[in-house]
Amino acid sequence: MDEEEEGTALHAYLSYSDAPAGISWLEALGFVTLARQEAENGRVLHAELRMGQAVVMVASADADYDAPALKEWSTGAGIYLSTPDVAALHERAVRAGGRSVFPPEETEWGSTRARVLDPEGHEWSFGTYAPGQP
Repeated sequence: MDEEEEGTALHAYLSYSDAPAGISWLEALGFVTLARQEAENGRVLHAELRMGQAVVMVASADADYDAPALKEWSTGAGIYLSTPDVAALHERAVRAGGRSVFPPEETEWGSTRARVLDPEGHEWSFGTYAPGQP
């Protein structure tokens, strides 16, 4: 790996029509708000939340975006969060207002996974599988 690749990181960025509610949902999952900048009218210009090594950035939507429709088990794109306790995270997500797509289940490749839609329809998958590990 060269020096440029060493400093590269991937972080999620989500817009919410009700960004304060989106932030509250993430905090109910266990994320901690590290930064939050608001306009005078209360719109969230930028927020950063962290849970373990996971960081998500949040802002108020600047347009009326349509969340992709759920087709069978997926919207076609989403956030994957590695966690040792899929069941607890799934329970917190649903209790906070998320919609369960499928509850915790064992996979044929030896991990546990679950999926929810957050209150605005963003797809979140939780699993014990840790991508990027040798």
